[in-house]
Amino acid sequence: MKMFNDALDKVRRKESAQLVKDGYEPVLKNTRWLIAKRPENLTEKQQPRLEELLSYNLKSVRAYLLREQFQQLWEYVSPAWAMKFLNEWIRKTMLSKIEPMKKVAKTLRKHQPLILNWFKTKRQYSSGIVEAINASAKMTIRTAHGFRRFDTLKYALFHRLGELPLPKTTHKFF
Repeated sequence: MKMFNDALDKVRRKESAQLVKDGYEPVLKNTRWLIAKRPENLTEKQQPRLEELLSYNLKSVRAYLLREQFQQLWEYVSPAWAMKFLNEWIRKTMLSKIEPMKKVAKTLRKHQPLILNWFKTKRQYSSGIVEAINASAKMTIRTAHGFRRFDTLKYALFHRLGELPLPKTTHKFF
């Protein structure tokens, strides 16, 4: 979502400057946080302002609508349907001629198999689990101050991540 919001802000800033330069009314002025928010999080004062903004045919509005349309992806259950939706969204975005959004679409295309893994696991596991495992593995490597052999590292990781019992040693330290 950070990439979406950055792309959306980039489009808004460029288009706002172009409107002022061409002498048009600055309709995009003070809309940064208005279009960055999800529609359900808007205040009562912001909702009519957004509706007014959506009546214009601007690149910023089209980029906003693309971002909101992408949110439908998370409602799919089937990996096949999610992949179909994602491919169609990427195709539409690439045809939109909005360069920052095209960059987001290229990134999503590049990471498509990883995104679809979430649907393949029946939406049970988030990337937080993977991040926790990676952090634990890095901690094991760091606290060992380097291993001389790969096998030793492998065994240390098995014990740390798999919570295997430690082998009996000849010395007791505590």
